[in-house]
Amino acid sequence: MREAVQELWPELDWIGDRELREKVTQTWIRAFELSPLEPQDLNEIPFTLLVPDCPATFMEHKRCVVHIARKAAESMQEFLGKALKIDLDTVIAGAILADVGKLLEYEKVDGEVRQSDRGKSLRHPFTGVSLAMDCGVPDEVSHIIAAHAAEGDLVKRSTEAYIVHHADFMSFLPFKNL
Repeated sequence: MREAVQELWPELDWIGDRELREKVTQTWIRAFELSPLEPQDLNEIPFTLLVPDCPATFMEHKRCVVHIARKAAESMQEFLGKALKIDLDTVIAGAILADVGKLLEYEKVDGEVRQSDRGKSLRHPFTGVSLAMDCGVPDEVSHIIAAHAAEGDLVKRSTEAYIVHHADFMSFLPFKNL
């Protein structure tokens, strides 16, 4: 399973802190252990069930979010670095893990993806935080998972969480106009 996770996420190598990289990897491994989905499903299933016939896959969306978040954080460091501290490893780890809970929120039945019974009770920010905390992911990264979606509108987001939140919505909201 480790190889499958690393194949899905070449961006794991962008996390400089080896211990954090390992915890992020372990979180994905644990999610697959508990999920009805297989790694290859993530290259086929839609990234959201909120857009009918969504043309983008889970991995296309998720990898795009990671790339947007990294580039935004690097630009902010370049121009605002004296005034605003940003931990790039936290941004990247948070972006990679933001939707890990969807592995428990979704299921595939007769080739169709739908919301699981668990997903009807607990959206992916909640299950994602649970998975991450069980794997020892730092609170700063778990905060990003918790705050990246609409649920995060009710909490004070960290700078890193704002970056991932906006990267996620940049690659989600345009699909609602299709």
